[in-house]
Amino acid sequence: MARTYRVTPAIRTWNVLARALIGLGLGAGRWRILTVRGRRTGRAYSTPVSLLIHGGRDWLVSPYGRRGWAANALAVGEVRLRRGRDVRNVRVREVSPEEAAPVLRAYLAQEPITRPYFDVTLDSPEADFVREAPRHPVFALEGDR
Repeated sequence: MARTYRVTPAIRTWNVLARALIGLGLGAGRWRILTVRGRRTGRAYSTPVSLLIHGGRDWLVSPYGRRGWAANALAVGEVRLRRGRDVRNVRVREVSPEEAAPVLRAYLAQEPITRPYFDVTLDSPEADFVREAPRHPVFALEGDR
């Protein structure tokens, strides 16, 4: 059964608090504020994200499905990641389901709070992660722009 991707009031509250803490450079080191230009409006939109380091590179995962930031990142091809005064402009590339599968497994291990939004578990076979991948965009970060 597919999970719903409704962003709950608790998640919205977390996003507000997280933006403030991350903006000050506080909190866990993997958290960043992602800012991306809207694909239609050109307006800048920001949301907290958790970076994943896997296989020697940085990844972004959209755990709640194809949210606005993911669609904008795909259309624009670049995002800004900020934590405190540290700012990186990076190109992003959405990866294939086969490439995304091991990244999604690592993300679930790192971010257990997002597990209810996935139809796989850490013990699921790789093929199940490949089937899950289209519902949770995974982006490889291509370095500073």
